[in-house]
Amino acid sequence: MTTNIYEQHLDANQANYAALSPLSLLARAADVYPGKTSLIHGSKRFTWEQTYARSRRLASALSKRGVGTGDTVAIMGANTPEMYEAAFGVPMTGAVVNTLNVRLDAAAIAFCLGHGEAKVLLTDREFSKAVKAALEEHGNDQLLIIDIDDSEAGVDGELLGSTDYESFLSEGEPDFQWSLPDDEWNAISLNYTSGTTGNPKGVVYHHRGAYLNALSNIIGWNMGHHPVYLWTLPMFHCNGWCFPWTLAAVAGSSVCLRQVNAANMYSAIAEHGVTHFCGAPIVLNFIANATEDERRPLPHTVKAMTAAAPPPASTLQKMQEIGFDVTHVYGLTETYGPAVMCAWDPDWDELGIEEQTRLKGRQGVRYHVLEGLDVINPETMEPVPRDGETMGEIMFRGNIVMKGYLKNPDASDEAFAGGWFHSGDLAVMQPDGYIKIKDRSKDVIISGGENISSIEVEDTLYKHPAVLACAVVAKPDEKWGETPCAFIELKEGVEEVSEAEVIAFCRDNLAHYKCPKSVVFCAIPKTSTGKIQKFILRQQLDDGE
Repeated sequence: MTTNIYEQHLDANQANYAALSPLSLLARAADVYPGKTSLIHGSKRFTWEQTYARSRRLASALSKRGVGTGDTVAIMGANTPEMYEAAFGVPMTGAVVNTLNVRLDAAAIAFCLGHGEAKVLLTDREFSKAVKAALEEHGNDQLLIIDIDDSEAGVDGELLGSTDYESFLSEGEPDFQWSLPDDEWNAISLNYTSGTTGNPKGVVYHHRGAYLNALSNIIGWNMGHHPVYLWTLPMFHCNGWCFPWTLAAVAGSSVCLRQVNAANMYSAIAEHGVTHFCGAPIVLNFIANATEDERRPLPHTVKAMTAAAPPPASTLQKMQEIGFDVTHVYGLTETYGPAVMCAWDPDWDELGIEEQTRLKGRQGVRYHVLEGLDVINPETMEPVPRDGETMGEIMFRGNIVMKGYLKNPDASDEAFAGGWFHSGDLAVMQPDGYIKIKDRSKDVIISGGENISSIEVEDTLYKHPAVLACAVVAKPDEKWGETPCAFIELKEGVEEVSEAEVIAFCRDNLAHYKCPKSVVFCAIPKTSTGKIQKFILRQQLDDGE
């Protein structure tokens, strides 16, 4: 078979090809900007040269303990330098970093450690109560536990490990000779979903996708070089939406923040000249509703990126009025975080603030490195008309779609059916090509950036001896975006049950952020076949009933 002229002696080799990996971005930052500030945490300051050396020490120490390609290193941490370093140090060994949601309960933590086959656990003492209970349930005596004893924690907490993080780093070499992955398709991180149906699913990212989305954050947000980024977004969320890697690419400064509130945010912006931050709509609410005592003068316009449920129009408008430029993004754990952005058209600058707010509330268009985004009829797999009315399912394809679900081939096959990743979110495609979410087919409630399964909450409510039937739906909330609202039909003849009693029961059996914030006692509407009609309950909430 004859090959064309461009296939003759033009093969990839060491001189013209390297696997794409965000690890390269850290090495470059340390080489080009060694003395620039990489991390600020309380009184601590690190340079890029130091962060690179500490990440290599972590990789070296892990390697000496037998950690290598295909192993999992879990971390239960806050927004601290240790979390940032793990984003680089763990994959330098060939291992996979698994950042755990600090709001998980002990049972969920134990499941993640077991399912991901974690070999090492780095754990911040602030979360020792839940982690200790999880370890007892997990029962793996071979798990190496390393404590993060952070000076800024502000809590006592119990130290659970055989060593602490700084002592562990001292076992490693600052010039550890790491290498790029043999294949950029190799796994770099494991992120667990919030378990919308049963146990959480383990979403696996590859080096190529992490690298590309890190750069796409820069392009889409026009970040430039040396931004000052405030960590209000938890680094455990989709690896901080890939921003640890993004900041290495632009040699930006990370300002760590353990306690996210209006006073701390305004202080950090004023003290460090923060230029960018990310977070759920609740973070915007902190800023917009801050008291005069909490506010500080802004040194410049601050760029904010927000995801999850669309922020209330009033919040977007207020943020713009007080000097914050908000960009709305959308994505899922399965798409490395943000994969859709409400890209701003300069022509819209001439519009009134109310119209600008409406436009900013849309999910938007695909990221630069996302190959395909569409609203598709899942039955026919044909795109819906761009009429702003016909609903379909948002689907993705391209380099920033996950490798698949860990040890769950059936779920992976279902998610990738027809050559697209099925999001489960229902939306319309507007005439200008921007998508707008209308509903969530899986009844997931997004509260303060956290995904809450209505099914999981309902399962807990059904354990209460007085509950005959129940349904949990999202209730709009100015602070959290959405909160769970439970509709409950009591069993005949039971004594009166109070809202407070139901919420307390849930708090005894669920992670607190998943618990209903309000309870309505009523007859649950059902179809003739007994199926609960949640759309009626949602309408009642929308009507204020």
